[in-house]
Amino acid sequence: MLGRLDPSLGPRHHHHPHPHPNPHPHHHAPRGRERGEGLSPCHLKKAKLMFFYARYPSSNTLKTYFPDVKFNRCVTSQLIKWFSNFREFFYIQMERFARQAIRDALTRYTPPSQFVETTLRFWCARDVESDGPPHLVGESHLRMSRDTELYRILNMHYNKSNVYQVPEKFIEVAEVALREFYSAIHNGRDTDPCWKKGIYKIICKLDSPVPDAFRLPGCPVG
Repeated sequence: MLGRLDPSLGPRHHHHPHPHPNPHPHHHAPRGRERGEGLSPCHLKKAKLMFFYARYPSSNTLKTYFPDVKFNRCVTSQLIKWFSNFREFFYIQMERFARQAIRDALTRYTPPSQFVETTLRFWCARDVESDGPPHLVGESHLRMSRDTELYRILNMHYNKSNVYQVPEKFIEVAEVALREFYSAIHNGRDTDPCWKKGIYKIICKLDSPVPDAFRLPGCPVG
């Protein structure tokens, strides 16, 4: 049977009367975020604001407007994925409100020669000489302004703090997308599994230059 161990046989600890204030003199406290540490919530916010100008940015464009990020395959893929998610939300809302405009126009009855305005500012006229239900006028009558529900939803998603002035060009692009979805649905093209590809090609060509303020680190305010 083992007896009590002699304390003198245990591990010895050397105590220095004046320990060095920094046991690792060459080790510095961690600094703030440096280039190459990856993407942050601030970068996500900036990317959402960039979407107002560029829906389909190239990898070279992304590198230009994120100077505080050291790009590698992972970072580039993440940024591209962000914009893919932004587009998905955008197109879902366009289709949703286009279908709503058609439903509203077909279910609301008005006296002859009068109009019905939906939350999208879509005007649906009823033929003066017709006793039937309202008919849909062309998609050119579809409008989106800053006081519509669609604008509020888009602004809340991409500009949640509402500190950035949404450019007029984005509203024009959203209006084009809305009309294209409306036209495709109204004419029955949505029965084709690939019916949205034509709309994507149109919107892809409507990207505009991103302001120089986005070239600086951080999120632009304006």
